[in-house]
Amino acid sequence: MGRSSKAPLFDSRYPTVESLRHKAKQRIPNFAFDYLDGGCNEDINLHKNTKDIQDIELLPYYLNTFKGVSMRTKLFDHVYDAPFGISPVGLQGLMWPNSAEILAKAAFEQNIPFVLSNVTTSSIERISELTEGRAWFQLYHPAEKWLRDDILKRVKSAGCPVLVIICDVPTSGFRPRDIKNGLAMPPKMSAKNMLQILGKPKWATQTLIHGQPNFETLKPYMPKKKLSMKQLGEFVGQNTAGRLNMEKVSAIRDLWKGKLVLKGVASNADVEKAIQLGLDGIIVSNHGGRQLDAGESSIKSLTRIAPLYGDKIKIMMDSGLRSGPDIARAIASGAEFTFMGRSFMYGVSALGNRGGHHTISLFKSQLQQVMEQLGSKNIGQIPNHLVSK
Repeated sequence: MGRSSKAPLFDSRYPTVESLRHKAKQRIPNFAFDYLDGGCNEDINLHKNTKDIQDIELLPYYLNTFKGVSMRTKLFDHVYDAPFGISPVGLQGLMWPNSAEILAKAAFEQNIPFVLSNVTTSSIERISELTEGRAWFQLYHPAEKWLRDDILKRVKSAGCPVLVIICDVPTSGFRPRDIKNGLAMPPKMSAKNMLQILGKPKWATQTLIHGQPNFETLKPYMPKKKLSMKQLGEFVGQNTAGRLNMEKVSAIRDLWKGKLVLKGVASNADVEKAIQLGLDGIIVSNHGGRQLDAGESSIKSLTRIAPLYGDKIKIMMDSGLRSGPDIARAIASGAEFTFMGRSFMYGVSALGNRGGHHTISLFKSQLQQVMEQLGSKNIGQIPNHLVSK
């Protein structure tokens, strides 16, 4: 794969995601941190995600014969070094300049999947170059068929092995922090926001070096005339928003011959439709608690879905995972693979170029310790340690 032989970078000053979060808050403007950190409405589902995962208990077996652990996990014809990857995150360059490239490169070098969002700040082609075509791509369904088809053509040319289509954003989330900050797509540089930028010189310097964040994948489709920020936001919104349905997903299944995954699944009915449409996998998710505050936590959806459909389709999960123990809890509850978004963005916002490697190494170390404590020699054995309630 051409991975680096350099030892992964780990900074012992930041041994938890919470310590990375605290450092990230110190280094980036408040409007960027609020966009990363916040949920929707009263943040109820955001907090339920983490609490409900942490309520899950695992049972160790100490006297069994045990000779060490392997975290290697086969998913879609590729063996990854660990059972977790980096979730798609929009506007990554807003939170830390060049962060999509930093995370993609670190993921490739440590052999975990990186999922590029089509509303983030790096292009399909650039991420493919950094990952030798190993990155996944996540699509917000375009309003126009020609735009959908052209993006899919680019994704195929880039060699992406897995296409992820998102179903849990039929409308924009009601996010009070972003509304208060006047944060749009791209961000509105109000006097208040400019003052925040002046207070974060490292962020400002890196932004000057790498340029104002933009929607690089969508850039070729934007009008050639210069648009105001409001007009640009409206263009992106019109061409990435909209409710998925069976007909739209079926059309993508016909066009895309690689692995196809539906992200944002929370109901049995949607799992059954994904199976009916011939999809290869689902990611049980509630968009990190950013869309439906009245919804259930991602882990509750998973524990209901996995026993019924785990033998029919690949089941993965994101939303609320913040540690190696959380990854183990999710796998014990029926997930074959897990993804995290905020945690990696905290890492890169806190540590810049070192943040990707540090956060991946942190999760690997934590998960290895959990497996050694449980006496689980591989990922497939972790469900044997679930404490039933």
